[in-house]
Amino acid sequence: MRSMGSLVTVAVLAGCFVSFWPAATNAQRSDRRKMPATATASKGSDGLMYVWIPPGTFQMGCSPGDNDCNDAQRPSHQITISKGFWMGQTEVPVGAYKRFSAATGWAFPLEEPTFFDQPINPGWENDRLPIVNVTWDDAVAYCQWTGGRLPTEAEWEYAARAGTTGPRYGDLDAIAWYADNAGKSRLDSVDIWENDRPNYVRRLAQNRNGPHEVGQKIPNAFGLYDTLGNVWEWVADWYDASYYAHSPEQDPRGPSSGEYRVLRGGSWSGYPSSVRAAYRGRRVLATRHSLMGLRCVREGP
Repeated sequence: MRSMGSLVTVAVLAGCFVSFWPAATNAQRSDRRKMPATATASKGSDGLMYVWIPPGTFQMGCSPGDNDCNDAQRPSHQITISKGFWMGQTEVPVGAYKRFSAATGWAFPLEEPTFFDQPINPGWENDRLPIVNVTWDDAVAYCQWTGGRLPTEAEWEYAARAGTTGPRYGDLDAIAWYADNAGKSRLDSVDIWENDRPNYVRRLAQNRNGPHEVGQKIPNAFGLYDTLGNVWEWVADWYDASYYAHSPEQDPRGPSSGEYRVLRGGSWSGYPSSVRAAYRGRRVLATRHSLMGLRCVREGP
């Protein structure tokens, strides 16, 4: 199966097929898209909205009382982000990536995203779905085109938490598309994983799970949508499971080298424990997957 990968890949990244969730009412849509009073936004050169993330200090890694935390997220450690930055309000959608490809000649992903050989975004027709099937180098090139870059892992988590200290900035169903709510019917992904693990991916595919148009859930206090769920987001850092034990306290940039780059945020096929602010994914740079996209940052002010 061309883009499904192994069960291990999907278990780590967590993924499947698209369905279009019933349309929200105008009142629901207005409420979901309402910018928090504390947020400041501006339009980037790629036509997307960027929100201002002020400097600050936070606890990176395991949240207090988080029983799903693992060793790669330990120890919890204090990090200072010394300079504010602008961050994409949403994950980069297909339409923006099309503009980038047309403007620069950078190759658009040749293969449409599929799962079990079923199309997720046939013909890349829906410009509001997040771009996927992009490598780390693709993500870097896109962000450079915007005059920006990929966020560091610390910047990403600081922005995703938006001042909160728990595993998530709100109720999971309200803020994220994940395995339980991203298909035609509600699933219990934990039960499937624990009791029918060999068929986890197939069960999600049969339920037509898939990504959703960006910006449909409730944003965090910085005004960012979909930092948790929908698609994994490439960040700048190399991955090292033990890096937190010796991370600098200010503006960490990650290891100087490695085999994998970090992914953050979880996806539309992830069970709840993988859709947390502290969760760390990893893949080799050349990976293309229907679960993986990006979000950019720009330097301030």
